[in-house]
Amino acid sequence: MSVWHGDSRKKKLSGGRKRRYRKKRKFEKGSFPAETILGETKRKVKHMKGGNIKVKVLRDKYACVTDPKSGKTEKVEIVRVLKNPANVDYDRRGVITKGAIIETPKGLARVTSRPGQTGVINAILIAEEK
Repeated sequence: MSVWHGDSRKKKLSGGRKRRYRKKRKFEKGSFPAETILGETKRKVKHMKGGNIKVKVLRDKYACVTDPKSGKTEKVEIVRVLKNPANVDYDRRGVITKGAIIETPKGLARVTSRPGQTGVINAILIAEEK
């Protein structure tokens, strides 16, 4: 089973049914989200249209964290996922997406990359409120 992004299931502007005039095409095919979680590193390589490659991170326990004050980037271990504003369910399950707040030994960091699209978890340290 896969995701399909064709529009033949939609209705016309007048509200009438659209009649099928061709079969489904490969370029209309989508995919399910990677839903990156903590664990031993596991990646999935997918060949995309135009000869491009998309690397999906399924599980990872390291992130490249940048300190905005010094400008230095370091590979550090992720302790846990604190918050994910993208989805309440992701928040509960500890799924890492862009914008998720993760806890590292260096402090709290916000994920700036898209792990399900780019194949890497990049984050930037955020100031903790006291």
